[in-house]
Amino acid sequence: MLLSSHGAPAPQPSRWLQRWCHLLPAGARILDFACGSGRNLRWLAAQGFALTGVDRDAAALAALAGIAELVVADVEQDPWPLSGRRFDAVLVTNYLWRPLLPTLVDSVAAGGLLIYETFADGQQTIGRPARSDFLLQPGELLQACRGLRVVAYEDGFVEGSGEQPGGAITAPRFVQRIVACRTPPPQARFLLRPPGGPPGKAGG
Repeated sequence: MLLSSHGAPAPQPSRWLQRWCHLLPAGARILDFACGSGRNLRWLAAQGFALTGVDRDAAALAALAGIAELVVADVEQDPWPLSGRRFDAVLVTNYLWRPLLPTLVDSVAAGGLLIYETFADGQQTIGRPARSDFLLQPGELLQACRGLRVVAYEDGFVEGSGEQPGGAITAPRFVQRIVACRTPPPQARFLLRPPGGPPGKAGG
């Protein structure tokens, strides 16, 4: 079990990330955008990836020192801080700023992946976020990923999974999520795994 800097069980990483992380090569360069307190960065660091985390919360990033290259930036107000850089994977969870979608897609290197998951239309009927600014509309991620090869896409309702390690509770939510690849090599094989399936085992 991963521990936070205070010794308590760390928040669990995105299950969408865990489900598709097997597609990433060893040592892949990964950008975790809007990484917050680093629940995904900590898990990825344990897998040996080369990490860059971007967030506007300097205090949250300070707690992640030593596990990733850390960039404090408010991209809703300031210029994109990683101009010209490309990554083997760009990861975004629970964040939406529509003007930035083309930049995030463009930051995926050839053969790399966009792994994106956030709240979708319908969430306003059960809780927060409720503003349309923060909720993906049907098919919106597919439109954003035009030009990439879509490996997996889901748009629907996820039931809560109850109490998690550390006392966290995964609440019910409406989500939209995608895994898409830029210019995959010829005859690329994207091994499909069921949710919670063991590494290397394809779904039937």
